[in-house]
Amino acid sequence: MNSQKIIIPVFLFLFSLVLKAQDDEGNYITFNDRRNVVHGVYMGIGIGYGEIEGEDTYIGSFKVAYVANQQFEVGFLAKGLYSRQNIFNPRSGDNDDLFAGYAGFHLEPILFGKSAVSLSFPFFIGGGAVGYVDRDIVENEEDFDFDDDDLDAVFVLEPGVSALFNISRYAQIEAGVKYRFSSKIELTDSPIDRINGFSTEIGIKLGIFNMGRNRYKKQLD
Repeated sequence: MNSQKIIIPVFLFLFSLVLKAQDDEGNYITFNDRRNVVHGVYMGIGIGYGEIEGEDTYIGSFKVAYVANQQFEVGFLAKGLYSRQNIFNPRSGDNDDLFAGYAGFHLEPILFGKSAVSLSFPFFIGGGAVGYVDRDIVENEEDFDFDDDDLDAVFVLEPGVSALFNISRYAQIEAGVKYRFSSKIELTDSPIDRINGFSTEIGIKLGIFNMGRNRYKKQLD
């Protein structure tokens, strides 16, 4: 009987402690102070293949960009283009190929950015220069000079669609198709007046696409 008188108060005391602990735990919530925007930055390189006036065209690219919430990119993109046109130049008597270099703004809306594979719509706007070069000089890796007749300014718009493969938080593979719209160019003895054309490109991005979400525990009033 005495033992029961002792056990019952002890049990009631322990039970009240459990209820209090549960009640105290309910006074906390876990929240995210960076719920709205998750930041990211990266550098990327890419290669591509396409055609200009039916001739093989090779492309190389470099870009740096900021990623907002894995939903939109904005950055700088530079491209080099070499097209094996094999056009006869009456001034030099050589067969020339076409080259171009241009740079500008890179914009890219992203769908399903937090999935393993996402879809994006890259868009480039910028400008640079386009001209011809002797194929033998290129193949022999010799130095070459240009004059005003060999170069012309060019303005480029390049929309596209890409698949993004999120390998990890720090690496991403992209592959897609783009179409290049250019302003009219005027080069001496050139049968080509624009560098328009489709291209397929693949590249790798290295950086931090999601800098993380800090989680905190906050006590409710």
